[in-house]
Amino acid sequence: MEFSPHKTMSHTLPSALECLATIQHMLQNKRGMVFLDYDGTLTPIVERPEWAQLSQKMRDAVNQLSQRCDVAIVSGRDLQDIRNLVGIEGILYAGSHGFDISGPGGHLELEQGIDYLPALDRAETALTKQLAEVAGTQIERKRFAIAVHFRRADPADVSQIETIVDTILEKNPGLRKTGGKMIFELRPDIDWDKGKALRWILARLGMHDDEVLPIYIGDDLTDEDAFCELQKRGIAILVSDEQRLTAANYVLNDPLEVEQFLKRLKVNQNS
Repeated sequence: MEFSPHKTMSHTLPSALECLATIQHMLQNKRGMVFLDYDGTLTPIVERPEWAQLSQKMRDAVNQLSQRCDVAIVSGRDLQDIRNLVGIEGILYAGSHGFDISGPGGHLELEQGIDYLPALDRAETALTKQLAEVAGTQIERKRFAIAVHFRRADPADVSQIETIVDTILEKNPGLRKTGGKMIFELRPDIDWDKGKALRWILARLGMHDDEVLPIYIGDDLTDEDAFCELQKRGIAILVSDEQRLTAANYVLNDPLEVEQFLKRLKVNQNS
């Protein structure tokens, strides 16, 4: 029988900062590993993705944490993009929602995803042409996905934007549409997501359930797959000051609280 994750409204969740002592107690006699989303978690959400620059204080917090435990950045951004933005050596990076993973343990580029590159190329060409005259839209091509940002678009145009995306999706079998914060995204229709990437990383590093406590911090709908993966084996922390249904255990309001949490979190040394 397939596991059905428990979800609750985010405004009812306890604060991870206020419950830090409880989290520290859970980490006793465990090897900790921290997984971090980027946009909306380590940086505030901004109008254009290229504007999301990591502050030096946050970079220091992540770097210092990486001296205490294993750290992975798990992002929808391309692998090289997220590596350049974070700029910390010795940690693991998972780009394209885990389709492209690189770090001390080696490199994985999901082979199945490569087969869908022609469909993504065709979809990108069509989206660029058909959305050219819809003001405020931005198409961000990644290796294994296409994000259509509409944060700066007129709300009255969102329905038209989604119709264009759906029409192009129908003409390119093998892709699927996912959502996020003011984006539509086309990805290979493969049973792979941030949750499965998290599971693969833990297995690759030899971290077994009885010895490790993973902590995942993220803000977006794509992070819910990782939250669900951790319901029976770790801690999931949602970054949000809005109400939404989530599989997370705790909440942090914004990246500033994430920075405080990372600085104060004490975990067992890398083994």
